[in-house]
Amino acid sequence: MFEKLELIQKRYNELNELLAQAEVVTNRRRLQELSKEKAALEDIVRMYQEYRARDKELAELEALLNSQTEVEMTALLKEEVSKLKQQQDDLLRELKLSLMPKDPNDTKDVIVEIRAGAGGEEAGLFAADLFRMYSRYAQAKGWQVGVIDSNQSEVGGFKELIFEIKGKGAFSHFKHERGVHRVHNYSGGPARGRRS
Repeated sequence: MFEKLELIQKRYNELNELLAQAEVVTNRRRLQELSKEKAALEDIVRMYQEYRARDKELAELEALLNSQTEVEMTALLKEEVSKLKQQQDDLLRELKLSLMPKDPNDTKDVIVEIRAGAGGEEAGLFAADLFRMYSRYAQAKGWQVGVIDSNQSEVGGFKELIFEIKGKGAFSHFKHERGVHRVHNYSGGPARGRRS
C-alpha cells in the first residue's frame, strides 16, 4: 500500500511541475486534463503527508519517552503517544478507503425524489422531515439545494417532492439513500406517530 502511495505522491509532484510549464498553460485542453488528474489525487496526497508527519512526530515522542525518567512526564508522553497512534490508525483506514476504485458518478450532482406513500398526512409530514434532514446535511457539506417540483399537503407535509443537490461528491453521499421508509402510527394521530 505504501509503495502505491509513494507513486501517487510522485505523480502529484510531476503534475505540479507540468502545470507550471508554459506549453501546458497555453494548451487549454491539456491544462484541464492535468488539473482534473491533480484534483483527483489531492485528498489522498494530503492524507498521506499527514500520515507521514504524524509518523515522524510519533517516532520523536517515543524516543523522548524512552529517555524520560520523570514519572509525570512519562505519563503525559504515554498519553500523547496513545492519541497519536489512534490518529495514525484512523488515517490509515481513510487511506485504504481512498485507494479503492471510485464510482465514476461519485463526483456528480444528484436529484432526489420523495413521495409520501400510504399513511395519509403522517406520510406527508414524514416526507417533509426527510427533505429537511437531507437539505440540512447538504448545506452542512456546502452543497446547494434546489426544489425542482413539489406538491404540498394541507398540513405542511409533501405528497411529492423532487429536489436537486449540487456539489462535488453529492452523488457519492446520496446514492445509497433509496428504498421505502415507513411511518408506524399509534392511536392519537400524527403527534404520536413513530417513524422508522
